[in-house]
Amino acid sequence: MARDLIDLLWREHPDAPRGGTRGPKSKVTTAQAVSIAITLADAEGLDAVTVRRLAADLGISGMALYTHVGSRDDLLVLMIDAARAGRPRAPYPSEDWRARVRQVAEADLALYTAHWWLLDVTDQRASLGPGTIAAYDHDLHAFDHTGLTDLDRDAALTFVADFTRAAAQARRPDPRAADMAEVWSAWHRRLAGYVGDDFPLARRVGAAAGAALNTSYSPQAAWTFGLDRVLDAVGSLIGRG
Repeated sequence: MARDLIDLLWREHPDAPRGGTRGPKSKVTTAQAVSIAITLADAEGLDAVTVRRLAADLGISGMALYTHVGSRDDLLVLMIDAARAGRPRAPYPSEDWRARVRQVAEADLALYTAHWWLLDVTDQRASLGPGTIAAYDHDLHAFDHTGLTDLDRDAALTFVADFTRAAAQARRPDPRAADMAEVWSAWHRRLAGYVGDDFPLARRVGAAAGAALNTSYSPQAAWTFGLDRVLDAVGSLIGRG
């Protein structure tokens, strides 16, 4: 029988309940099962992570796997927390809060880029895990010496995290999508002819953006502009302190 998810998340804590000692020693550990599940999700996507597939990869039965990870939903939470635990938490080298918060956002974006499947899971129980809490504690320190209250510090971090998640979603690779830089280069003149004078503002602004970016949409340009505006918004809150 599997332990409760909270105990599985904190299984390495000295106060966590231990499994029974009777019977043969298990072939795998929860950590091994979670690690293989992450590798599978990275390579093939979250749909590939099924109890049957994971159990086969581990060389155990589905029932034996359940004793290590609980349900598949619990397994996904364990995967999220393990991924966050593995995210680098580098010291903040700058005294500038903007540089520190930018560091947090860029680390989160890199995490999504390494594990795109994180965008497919929204189970809030992951916030209770040790990896997630360690990342949360580290990221909150980016707002040190800003004068923000604890509630505003939490809200500001959530604001940055939500923007980063949306930005990651926008740049997520789509194997069915065309290369928009190539499409823009080949079609923008014909597009201008089709649009004509019906939408003058869209034509003018789109042409200016396309000329600057050489595409109709640049995830990197959107990231840079958007993160700057997020930092401006947080700065306006800090400035009132």
